[in-house]
Amino acid sequence: MSTLEFRNISKIFPGVRALDGMSFTAHSGEVVALLGENGAGKSTLLKVLNGDYQADGGEYLLNGQPQKFKTPLEAIDAGISIIYQERQMVPYLSVAENIFMEALPKTSFGLVDNRVLNQEAQKIIDLFKLPIRASDKVRTLSVAHQQMVEIMKAYRRHPKVIAFDEPTASLSDTEIDILFDVIRQLKEQGLIILYVSHRMAEIFRITDQVVVFKDGKFVKQLATKDTNEKELIRLMVGRDLGDVFEGLDRNREIGDVILDVQHLTNPWITDVSFQLHRGEILGFAGLVGAGRTETMRAIFGADPIREGTILLEGKQVRFSSPKAAIAAGLGLVTEDRKDQGIFQVRSVMDNINVAAMKKVSKGIFLNAPMEHEAAVKAIQQLNIKTPDEMKKIGELSGGNQQKVIFARWLQASPKVLILDEPTKGIDVGAKAEIYQIACSLAKQGIGVIFISSELPEILGVCDRILVMHDGQITGELDPHKTNEEEILSYAMMETERRE
Repeated sequence: MSTLEFRNISKIFPGVRALDGMSFTAHSGEVVALLGENGAGKSTLLKVLNGDYQADGGEYLLNGQPQKFKTPLEAIDAGISIIYQERQMVPYLSVAENIFMEALPKTSFGLVDNRVLNQEAQKIIDLFKLPIRASDKVRTLSVAHQQMVEIMKAYRRHPKVIAFDEPTASLSDTEIDILFDVIRQLKEQGLIILYVSHRMAEIFRITDQVVVFKDGKFVKQLATKDTNEKELIRLMVGRDLGDVFEGLDRNREIGDVILDVQHLTNPWITDVSFQLHRGEILGFAGLVGAGRTETMRAIFGADPIREGTILLEGKQVRFSSPKAAIAAGLGLVTEDRKDQGIFQVRSVMDNINVAAMKKVSKGIFLNAPMEHEAAVKAIQQLNIKTPDEMKKIGELSGGNQQKVIFARWLQASPKVLILDEPTKGIDVGAKAEIYQIACSLAKQGIGVIFISSELPEILGVCDRILVMHDGQITGELDPHKTNEEEILSYAMMETERRE
């Protein structure tokens, strides 16, 4: 039996001990979940294993042999494949070229043998049962299919150890089923599999062991079959959260209509109409590709509108750009936090103040004391875990990055705030904080649109639910009088069947 053993691994960054004596063992033929809040050290451990970071103490052993990879390429050569949450591919190359990136088949003349390349890549694509071709350019694929290309690239290397860091964040239920089938095949082949996810249902569905992290330290290793969600949450956060939805301080005074969308149509959506009230949290449910994000991009001025009208506080508007939408009082927390939500190399302070520069300026010049004061106030208000306001946002955990984005829009004082998958890739403790922030915004009279693929939070947070399918709204539901099954029935039905 193959083993991967971590012995007292430590990793220190300026002001932060990311890993503190981390020790546990993973065996071949098992899926081992790495579970913990954002910032608990899970991704840091994977980067140490992969040679992205060098440990400051301790060692790790593969089949009893100490390893120390100086680069990710050394890790790959030794049989380690890490699939990170952030996609690592060349979008203008084909699917086949990405899958065989460092091992392109060559002809006798030393040129790339495209026939063999596409044939071998198509075999892997067919194994994954994906509706894409080896010759397709990666940039033309959906986010979900790009993620699957990343997984196929790792699978092609025939690794001894494969680690998944939030692999299902952009996948539909059908694609998750396909991924889990592949993971089961990898188990049968005797691979050592590490699996990072915040989705408890996935943990209990696909894993055999759970290793709980907290503040960079090992807490406990348990057999998945011998534990439950409540125990894991308590081990992760150090306390019993109970029912996070029952404890929310909700707005009970929903006001008049603030946003009225009528017959909105463009290449991605058809005849979308709805109203949002002041102080309301309006949920948008649906499967991947249903048109929820596309609807909000059209409203926000990021995509063109072919037909339809938008009324904001009773006045007709049509924004030529997101900048115009922001100026009118709209805010958008995007689904793709890394690429579209934050400026990774800039400070927490810069990311907080970027949408409301006038508030921290005197005349045409930024006022440094006002910038710092606004950032420090927001950090305290939203309990953002950072050494100081000058820390680069890219070095924070996902949950704290998301709270910085919320702080940005609080600075901008929006009338309407659109939250597109706001808890994606965030641990259970941070999710509870995000839910309460959304409720607090509603209590201030802000109209909140809450898009989520997680039905429990749609039911638990929202005042009203709209369901989309194939670019159209197929149902409007009261969260107090519906359930997950009914939402899914509307999410999967054709619009004409609801008549």
